[in-house]
Amino acid sequence: MPGEPEPMILQVGRGAGNAGRGWREVAAGVAEQVDFGAARLVPDPRRRGGWTLLVEEVQQSYVDLNDPTHLHFEYARMIAAVVDAAAPGGEPLRVLHLGGGALTLPRYVAATRPGARQVVVERDRRLVALVERMLPLPAGADIQVRIGDARQTVTSVADARFDLVIGDVYHAAQIAQSICDPGFVAEVARVLRPDGIYAVNVADMAPLSLSRSQVSTLQTSFVDLCMLVRPELLRGRRYGNVVLAAAKRPDRLPLARLAATAARDPRPYRVVSGVGLQTLVEGLPAAG
Repeated sequence: MPGEPEPMILQVGRGAGNAGRGWREVAAGVAEQVDFGAARLVPDPRRRGGWTLLVEEVQQSYVDLNDPTHLHFEYARMIAAVVDAAAPGGEPLRVLHLGGGALTLPRYVAATRPGARQVVVERDRRLVALVERMLPLPAGADIQVRIGDARQTVTSVADARFDLVIGDVYHAAQIAQSICDPGFVAEVARVLRPDGIYAVNVADMAPLSLSRSQVSTLQTSFVDLCMLVRPELLRGRRYGNVVLAAAKRPDRLPLARLAATAARDPRPYRVVSGVGLQTLVEGLPAAG
């Protein structure tokens, strides 16, 4: 945005606990005014070390400090499935996260792929400070957090730098439109290595107009695409999250592995690709 300060890099993960001015303890957790709204961190009474981040009372992230591989939210498990399928197990990746929240997925990548190098772009400086104080990252995690605009940051990145880009940029409950157009998608494709994958989280509802539009946009720069989606969304029965995965190389996405992971999920979902995805994009009913 015009007049926005240059991005600042912070090393996150070495916080000294939850002390600090401006905190107010509340019965439901810890609350603080951040740059883009009111944030709350609420402890999970059923799981020690579990915390939910809400911004403007919209659930944004869930973090388990004791087990970063425990992913409470459905969309996070879907994105993690793409992370797991992007390379052989344990192989380090270079990952760019657009949108930080409570840093759930950076923690997951650090735990499952030791040596991974990650960059997180988050526009809310005070939210980053909140997370740093209350939910510090494990020591040794190679994660840089850049305070700045996702689109501006991507355009400043060198070509072919990342193996994986994860898009999860929201204003309250709405995906940021700045990451939804062909120009931005082209920039994401540019910063990915030839075998790289882009995964984007889309909150949507019947008739999945936003997801269908985003698939069409992704097709301007990517040739291999799939959609991870709950059957209820395809039937138009609920509001929820859709995760889209895209690659520049044909047949790059490991669809069989993604489908196997989808079937094992606590709330099984579907992987839609090929003709089925194109049918959905064209607005025809998809089999649920």
